[in-house]
Amino acid sequence: VQLQASGGGLVQGGGSLRLSCAASGRTFSRDGMGWFRQAPGKEREFVAGISWNGDRTFYSDSVKGRFTISRDNAKNTVYLQMNSLKPEDTAVYYCAKSLLFTPESKSGTYDAWGQGTLVTVSS
Repeated sequence: VQLQASGGGLVQGGGSLRLSCAASGRTFSRDGMGWFRQAPGKEREFVAGISWNGDRTFYSDSVKGRFTISRDNAKNTVYLQMNSLKPEDTAVYYCAKSLLFTPESKSGTYDAWGQGTLVTVSS
């Protein structure tokens, strides 16, 4: 499966962005999916995950209550709605396909990654 992330950009603090991750090559409707991010000089970190059918979602403490992950299996697309953005959310955001029906936060449990989309939040 190939993953294509989009929707990044420059936004003021307090603003919103919606990232999309389109899958091609095969359906991902039986796969858990996740979003990660990597800020300059920092390690890649888990942001959010969603189970294969969308009935379970998971968030890091740093984004809980501000970000929402969702999916549309008919469109082979996963979304990350980001509200109340802060400068510390600035990073390259990656979508990834989990090896599991219900994703975990460990990057080693994902076997396909998108190319990343840059989100920059100004203060």
